[in-house]
Amino acid sequence: MIKAVIVEDSRLARNELKELLKPHADIELLGEAENVDKGVELIQNSHPDILFLDINMPEKDGFELLEMLDEVPITIFTTAFDEYAIKSFEYNALDYLLKPINQKRFDLAIDKARKQLEGTVESPSNQRRLTENSQIFIKDGEKCWLVKIGEISHFEIVGNYSRVFFADESPMLYKSLNQIEEKLPEAYFFRANRQQIVNTNYIAQVVPWFNGKLKLTMQNGDDVEVSRRQSYLFKDKMSI
Repeated sequence: MIKAVIVEDSRLARNELKELLKPHADIELLGEAENVDKGVELIQNSHPDILFLDINMPEKDGFELLEMLDEVPITIFTTAFDEYAIKSFEYNALDYLLKPINQKRFDLAIDKARKQLEGTVESPSNQRRLTENSQIFIKDGEKCWLVKIGEISHFEIVGNYSRVFFADESPMLYKSLNQIEEKLPEAYFFRANRQQIVNTNYIAQVVPWFNGKLKLTMQNGDDVEVSRRQSYLFKDKMSI
């Protein structure tokens, strides 16, 4: 059974979505919320597979809700403004439904979501760490990205926040590196030094460095120096 929630300030629009969901017997609606704060609480408590999310809501908008989540479900935006939901996305653009929503367009969005869910392993709802298929939302200025954890090559401290490297992008994520490290899957990510965390799947080269340290060259060409203490741990982790 696929689990879904609705976050939408209009009661009429929530009812419309519930009617559109009725033909889809494999989708269970876990709950609905009329604003961002209640929506975040609902999502964190119910761990849905699909989120139907209005963009324009009083006080906080849909983008702000996604920024508040550690892990983002498959998200289908509902909006009254053509292309508003999609225009700022630079990577893994989300699907969106233009109000008023017709059944055929809704069904296509559901089919797309089902395909994304195929092959994913259901994890315990109390799981503390993300998996490589978990998605995070990043908003830097006017640009937005939805990125799978497994697609991120490394993280780097910038002041009190972190820079995220994936594909050809390197936006800012407004969380500390320590906050990020607590959620990352330990099987893939390694704390190279105080400033950087690397995804071992994206290491192109490992070479001995000064004073017992190691130097990693990432697939994008960036060099990461592993501290001496962490170099011993890295060798053990990678069976070097």
